[in-house]
Amino acid sequence: MTGHHAGPQSNADGATAGSNAPAAADSFEHALESLRAGEPILVHDAADREGETDLIYHADAVTPEAVARLRNDAGGLVCVALGHETAEAFDLPFYSDAIDHPATGDHELGYDERSSFSLTVNHRDTYTGITDDDRSTTIRALGAAAGTPDETDFAAEFRVPGHVHLLKGAPDLLAQREGHTELGLALADAADLSPAVVVCEMLDDETGAALSPTDARAYADRHGFAYLEGSEVLERCR
Repeated sequence: MTGHHAGPQSNADGATAGSNAPAAADSFEHALESLRAGEPILVHDAADREGETDLIYHADAVTPEAVARLRNDAGGLVCVALGHETAEAFDLPFYSDAIDHPATGDHELGYDERSSFSLTVNHRDTYTGITDDDRSTTIRALGAAAGTPDETDFAAEFRVPGHVHLLKGAPDLLAQREGHTELGLALADAADLSPAVVVCEMLDDETGAALSPTDARAYADRHGFAYLEGSEVLERCR
């Protein structure tokens, strides 16, 4: 038995555990249907990459209850991944390109050539920006903006810095990078949704490390959530 994040939890979205996963359903199609329905999915990247499983929602679906699930059941950093063209339309840089500081150089990430981090934002209608309500407001506004980037005045709607971390997808998505940013965005595209997904690493409270794939899959099974290996996403989306 692993820690709190792997343990049996009530469904913060109000669904009955196991109700969303027909036994014979294809896991990939189940994941797409879940994203369209506003439900979370779990995606493990690869053992030879970060070796992490992320809890992923489409940004449009992130209610305050979903934020609570992300921070309680996942426990990692709540980020919004935006497609590269959408981020470019909003004039969002990679963080390491925007900051002129020696600490941004000479990165040895081990799992990739560069980080996908961009800026941090709050919606201008929020107060501190960190509450479940505030982060939900910011995230859902980002999802709406990603659906109509040409109609969005990003600086008028959002302020920097904030409490929601933005990630900028690689221009060629999975052909160029195989991180959770790109895996989530590729799944959103396959589901015909706008290029904006929330990703949050699942952690184990007992070890402090990434939740193991076995425990992440068990969590998904308990709640009826779709679970995918990154290799399945690559096979279907690349």
